Amino acid sequence: MASAGIPWPAGAATGIGSLPGTDIVESQRMVLGELPDLPHLPELPARGPGADMIGRGAALLAELPVELYAARWRLAGRPGHDLRVARDYLERDLDTLTGQAPDFDGTFKIQAVGPWTLAAAIELPSGGPALRDPGAARDLAAALADGVRAHVGEVCARLPRASVLLQLDEASLPAVLGGRVPTASGLGTLPTVEPVVARAALASVIEAAGVPVVVHCCASDAPLGLLAEAGARGAALDLRFVGGSEGAAGLDALGAVIDAGLGLFAGAVDTRVPSAGRPPSAAAAASLVRRVWRDVGFPPGRLASQVVVTPACGLAGATAGWARAALAACRDAGRRLAEDAE
Repeated sequence: MASAGIPWPAGAATGIGSLPGTDIVESQRMVLGELPDLPHLPELPARGPGADMIGRGAALLAELPVELYAARWRLAGRPGHDLRVARDYLERDLDTLTGQAPDFDGTFKIQAVGPWTLAAAIELPSGGPALRDPGAARDLAAALADGVRAHVGEVCARLPRASVLLQLDEASLPAVLGGRVPTASGLGTLPTVEPVVARAALASVIEAAGVPVVVHCCASDAPLGLLAEAGARGAALDLRFVGGSEGAAGLDALGAVIDAGLGLFAGAVDTRVPSAGRPPSAAAAASLVRRVWRDVGFPPGRLASQVVVTPACGLAGATAGWARAALAACRDAGRRLAEDAE
């Protein structure tokens, strides 16, 4: 059970979202079996456009239709075939969830792309990312907030005994803040978005969700302070980058958000399949989490309640066997960390 103030059970593990393959029934069964303490709604981008992260996020936009053009998502004048496909995938996945786990009474995680990653990926009808038009970026964030509110509400209705946790994927947020998003031509970059603007848009989506939100950013310069100020309940990070190139500054930023009570979704299981084919190690993952926790200077007794073990990123590029082994390693690493606290 989750403890007071922490919306997930101690020693929990979960996935980031994407898995290999196209069978949503088998994928949901695997998640429920391997990650019983904090399962999530799988994303299967191998099914094609509309099942990818951006297509699924576009499907959530309220009254802001999109379409595919030259293999990229762009804003459209009216709903069409591409949007129907994306929404059909999501509806099918929710139907599968309802059939597989109607009585689930723990914490269940769903994912949605964040407003800035979406603005950097979806194009304007005239070309170029929506990010280049501040008005379009604001409209997109507002439409996403409304869509996320409705999506969370539907999941809560389908799993009436569960507590829902939302993960917002913001892989592009550091590039948005740093002025590193390329223009349509690729010859330049779009202007920097000011932190106060970025924080306000992210906060609007987090507030609209109405449930605890964790923000996933696997970049080495994830803006942890901004995520906390926007109202995130936790941050999902690739532990390879924590305290690495940023050294003490990175550890200080992580320490500050942990001290403020935020959770750490610790990407401790490498998603890159080695050529030797060795399965991921729960012992190695637990050791990495302990080391990072020790480096930020917090007592071991707090670790199991504030940390959730995850793969370093999504598993869409892995084999089915490797993906299952990675989720199992996360689960077993989380249980090792919980045993440390006993």
